[in-house]
Amino acid sequence: MPLAREVNDSFGSTRLSASRMGLFAGAALLLAALGIAGGIAFSVVQRTRELGIRIALGATPGEVLQRMLRQGLRLSTPGGALGLGLSWPLTRALSRMLSPLLYGVAPLDPSWTFAGVALLLSAVALLATWLPARRAPHVDPVIALRGE
Repeated sequence: MPLAREVNDSFGSTRLSASRMGLFAGAALLLAALGIAGGIAFSVVQRTRELGIRIALGATPGEVLQRMLRQGLRLSTPGGALGLGLSWPLTRALSRMLSPLLYGVAPLDPSWTFAGVALLLSAVALLATWLPARRAPHVDPVIALRGE
């Protein structure tokens, strides 16, 4: 049997497991982004009257957008900090089960991985907040106040 086929056969189940984990991680990231975007979109709709009053009193579009972005990041920052804080001890616990899959890497070695994932999740949260929040500055005060 050729060496390439032998290597492929021996790592087949590991590659399949890694592919599945990557697929589920991507799905979780997409669901988190959709949840944040949906929550902020709902908040913009719920606060249409307040935003209309703010704009009527002279708030600039940048201030309104900044307020909505701040609200979204205020919701996602504690979750990210909690996840980062819990990932450290959970990595140690999972390393006992996953040690056969770690080749030449200690479980807590990749500090750059933790930082990279935290930055990626922060960027996804910011984008998921910005997409619905960019509608907020375009609320027409007259229509918002006449709505009820």
